[in-house]
Amino acid sequence: MVTPLAIALTVLGAAWGLAADRIAARWPSHEDGHVRRIDWRTPVPAVTGALALGALTLRFEDVSSAVIMGAYLVALILLLATDLDQRLLPDIITLPAIPLVLVVTLAGANPLLEPASLPLAAVVAIVVPVGLAVLAIPFGAGAIGMGDLKLLVSVGLLAGPLRLVTGVIYGALLAGVVIVILLIARRITLRTYVPFGPFLIFGAMWAILVFR
Repeated sequence: MVTPLAIALTVLGAAWGLAADRIAARWPSHEDGHVRRIDWRTPVPAVTGALALGALTLRFEDVSSAVIMGAYLVALILLLATDLDQRLLPDIITLPAIPLVLVVTLAGANPLLEPASLPLAAVVAIVVPVGLAVLAIPFGAGAIGMGDLKLLVSVGLLAGPLRLVTGVIYGALLAGVVIVILLIARRITLRTYVPFGPFLIFGAMWAILVFR
């Protein structure tokens, strides 16, 4: 059921998405000092934030679980904004997320992964990013960013092996659909660089909030 709390979180998520867009327009600072104006990228984190935080209490009834997952989703929304603006997933967010997620899981506070399953999750959280990096080699440097790979490690440790793989697959499928549409609309060419990070983030959110 849609509750007043879910509605409030939806509004809060939209507000955070807008704020994340404005943060990403300034941080990390652009080399030329340019600050991007509001454009087509602005509503993407806003709508994503509204949907993600709005679905939080519908997916996690326990307050502590909702708070933990909400904090991770807040970080994902900011990463989405920075990647759309600068094609960058800052280390200051992706790297600390890894030990923090480990602590949460070891403490038994992770609603998606039991501590006993952590060893397998850790192996998969390393193997999947390494595998993607190897698969991306034929496509040249920059086909997949290091920030994308670091993000996937924390996703794997938080959501577990099956959700990690599912999120990557959903993200790849979404990327394919969007790229085909943009090619047909002649908004991009086959030589245009399209960041994969946003699609990985959408896939991660799907795996956390929807996949069961």
